[in-house]
Amino acid sequence: TALVLVHLLFLHETGSNNPSGLNSDADKIPFHPYYTIKDFLGALILLTVLMILVLFFPDVLGDPDNFTPANPLNTPPHIKPEWYFLFAYAILRSIPNKLGGVLALILSILILAAMPFLHTSKQQGLTFRPITQAMYWTLVADLLILTWIGGQPVEYPFIIIGQAASIAYFAIIIIFMP
Repeated sequence: TALVLVHLLFLHETGSNNPSGLNSDADKIPFHPYYTIKDFLGALILLTVLMILVLFFPDVLGDPDNFTPANPLNTPPHIKPEWYFLFAYAILRSIPNKLGGVLALILSILILAAMPFLHTSKQQGLTFRPITQAMYWTLVADLLILTWIGGQPVEYPFIIIGQAASIAYFAIIIIFMP
């Protein structure tokens, strides 16, 4: 919900994507009430479906591993973060030093959160910037690799892949941002 509100805030602040960067105020049509009602209706339908799922079928999305008896002597191997934080978990595990791993984890999430504020280019789209477009898709591929590695056990080939992907993640961000 917070990300949806941030998205709507930036959408109404700067408008939709305009790759040329030119002012397009003269071409705008005031559709505000129609879009507001459409967005409200979509949120209402989504909330209704979610409430039906939670109230009438609470175990549908449950993980079967949560119903096995616990062994207090060791941590179960299925304990891991949600899928959207697996990339940061892979970065955490790729650094042998505990403090360094925690700092890298926090930095990896803060970098993604700060990206909208660091964007200073007048061209909003990537259509006319092929090098930046290639760097973007390289970053997406690297995030997918990190997400995959975050769900794997801590063993030999996955450790090396996680370290290489973590280095690539920060290198791409440092090169990609300017």
